[in-house]
Amino acid sequence: MAGRAGRPTVEIVLTDQERAELGRLARRHKSARDLAMRCQIVLAAADGLTNIEIAQKVGCHKVTAGRWRRQFNIERMDGLQDEPRPGAPRRITDEDVEEVIAKTLESKPENATHWSTRQMADRVGMSQSAVGRIWRAFGLQPHKTKSFTLSNDPFFIDKVRDVVGLYLNPPQGAVAFCVDEKTQIQALDRTAPIFPMMPGTPEGHTCGYVRNGTTNLYAALNLASGNVITEMTTKHRSIEFKKFLNKIDAEVDKDLDVHIVLDNVSSHKSPMIKRWLQAHPRFTFHFTPTYSSWMNLVERWFSELTTKWLQRGAHRSTKELTESI
Repeated sequence: MAGRAGRPTVEIVLTDQERAELGRLARRHKSARDLAMRCQIVLAAADGLTNIEIAQKVGCHKVTAGRWRRQFNIERMDGLQDEPRPGAPRRITDEDVEEVIAKTLESKPENATHWSTRQMADRVGMSQSAVGRIWRAFGLQPHKTKSFTLSNDPFFIDKVRDVVGLYLNPPQGAVAFCVDEKTQIQALDRTAPIFPMMPGTPEGHTCGYVRNGTTNLYAALNLASGNVITEMTTKHRSIEFKKFLNKIDAEVDKDLDVHIVLDNVSSHKSPMIKRWLQAHPRFTFHFTPTYSSWMNLVERWFSELTTKWLQRGAHRSTKELTESI
């Protein structure tokens, strides 16, 4: 009988639990490739194969087979994991990071309103990529700004409580509407045909356009049902707003009180409207604070109308625009 090529240097004896775990890791597709190979080496060693035979079976060098055989014999399953590698020594200290953050937050470059990675890198003596990594780690974006508006309404808190209270707990036997007008909606037509969307190419249209007039949209959003009462007008004065209120009055059951959330535009507070309210006592106005149109939910509906229908539409006349809306 011919002798075997080589002999095992370390005998591997597995428990049933170890054999099952090694087999599971060796078969799993999501296991790291190196870990799966090490498990196969240990299983083959437990079957009595030599390092040379293991290398031929698994597809590795015999030295590799011997190494992981010995490693498993000493540390068992823990020995099959890679030890953490130290890597290159750190060149950017905590003080360097602190300097970048402090300069970003507390100073500005001499020739610009905000820092760029190039300018900051020149100032602190780092690379642009290093500055970029520090900014990302701490959520700093000097190139971005966010605008805001502060309400100067002296009754801001009272109005917020009034409007939000109406949203959360509307009165019994009443209907609540959010009312506003979207003014100066332009009928715009493109100067060239729109190119259709193709695979890998978005829809294309020219930057130039032709103005074909404007129209105005009055809308009343029913808070309970989501239904919207609308009316198109050529102007947006108190008289048009009064006509729209009459339309709401005609469409709402006479047994219900009507609460309306609206903004502070002058046409909503004119003497004509005040006289109309006196003649229609079931109507109650709830004014949002100044510069707080975001509190009026109909604005959200206007946004949907704009982004989903008007923004990319083309209309050759105000009549066509009105019919489209």
